[in-house]
Amino acid sequence: MGVVLVVSVATLLSGCIVRAAPPPPPPRRVVYAPPPPPPAYDAPAAYDAPAADVAVQVNEAPPPLPDYEQPPIPEEGYMWTPGYWAYANGGYYWVPGTWVQPPQVGVLWTPGYWGFVGGFYAFHAGYWGPHIGFYGGVNYGYGYGGVGFGGGRWVGNSFAYNRSVTNINVTVVHNTYNETVINNTTTKVSYNGGTGGIAVAPTPKERAAAQESHVPPTPMQRQHVQEAAKNPGLFAKVNGGRPAIAATPKPAAFHAPGVVGAHGAVAPPPKPAPAVHNNIYTGVPPAAAQQHAAHTPPTNAAAPPQTVAPKAKAAGPNPHPKTPPAQKPPVKKKNEPEGNRQQ
Repeated sequence: MGVVLVVSVATLLSGCIVRAAPPPPPPRRVVYAPPPPPPAYDAPAAYDAPAADVAVQVNEAPPPLPDYEQPPIPEEGYMWTPGYWAYANGGYYWVPGTWVQPPQVGVLWTPGYWGFVGGFYAFHAGYWGPHIGFYGGVNYGYGYGGVGFGGGRWVGNSFAYNRSVTNINVTVVHNTYNETVINNTTTKVSYNGGTGGIAVAPTPKERAAAQESHVPPTPMQRQHVQEAAKNPGLFAKVNGGRPAIAATPKPAAFHAPGVVGAHGAVAPPPKPAPAVHNNIYTGVPPAAAQQHAAHTPPTNAAAPPQTVAPKAKAAGPNPHPKTPPAQKPPVKKKNEPEGNRQQ
């Protein structure tokens, strides 16, 4: 029996094959990759505004806002609308700030603004409404410090002006108050989002204001923009971001007294007076008239005399007959015969 057990154990041991453990796998190679750069900040979808709110889209950012003084209010009832950069085929052009009459009682002006969305700079048009909405956090000045409006408020059916931030002549406007407005934003950046843009989002109040009933710009405001687009001197590529007409006392009054230029702007040349020749308006400025005269051949040839037929005299006696001239004595001639001489 013992022999059988020994043989069985030997058989079992002989059938076991000891296998060596496989070598461990090489350590995994880890290559460090830096994180991708953060994407350009997109301006918030303006309080879920409809697409009609976007007026134009361009690839380049608008210039910084120019420095300028606010002209005095022309009369009571006008409200301030800040200047901004608009865009046309010739590039960015400045729409001067101006005082305008609101379309109705109780509304406030929310300025338009540029926002970087989806790789483009889109302009969101301004509007009138019962509350100030989102305007990109842009510091337009004179009450528009980036959020809300501190330049005035409605008191019943009259608008009261804050003298601390608006240019009000108290001898003309009496409905005023004085309230300090703290503005911590000093940047002149004129757009929201994108590289170097203002990175702010609408506040809950601004989102609520977006859902209210809005009134579009008035006809005078639209005319103001159209006239600005026609003025070559307001384009940034001409004025270098410092327009000579930065603000006006009233809409489209680009040559009226009280027009204010940006700091450092070059004053535009005076408008030439129309040329007048022989009391006849030619419509050609003097400089152009002189240049035209320099290229015009002279016309100094004397005009042929004109023959004028004598007027027929009325028939009848002449009340003032002329006395015939006295006859002169005959003149002697050298070869006259002696017989004809007087003795």
